[in-house]
Amino acid sequence: MSQATNTPSRQRRRGLRRAVALGLATIAGLATLTVATAMPAGACCTPPEHAVITCRDASFYTDYIHGVGPVGFKYTVYTGNKFGHTRGVHPVYNGWAASYDFGKTGWPSNWGYVQYGCLGGWGSW
Repeated sequence: MSQATNTPSRQRRRGLRRAVALGLATIAGLATLTVATAMPAGACCTPPEHAVITCRDASFYTDYIHGVGPVGFKYTVYTGNKFGHTRGVHPVYNGWAASYDFGKTGWPSNWGYVQYGCLGGWGSW
């Protein structure tokens, strides 16, 4: 029997290998896209200006969707929490500012959205 014989089982294995390779490429692409979108536009190149939370408490969200508002509640932040937002560079949508929580560490991201009116004490630390 020749090595070049193309049997149905060999064809299935090739098809399965292609499907697995395509699936892995898709997963890798989505992971890259997720990491890229976890940080608001413009935030990649400009470090956040130091600020603090001035409200008694404020909600911190993962993202802001136009026409919907803030989505993906992360946690509540309190007066004095160290935050970052560079005015004029990081976006503010309908009063929700793209911000960085300096008090939290770890994955997936410390970037999110908090009410702009709750940011103050610019450059205080």
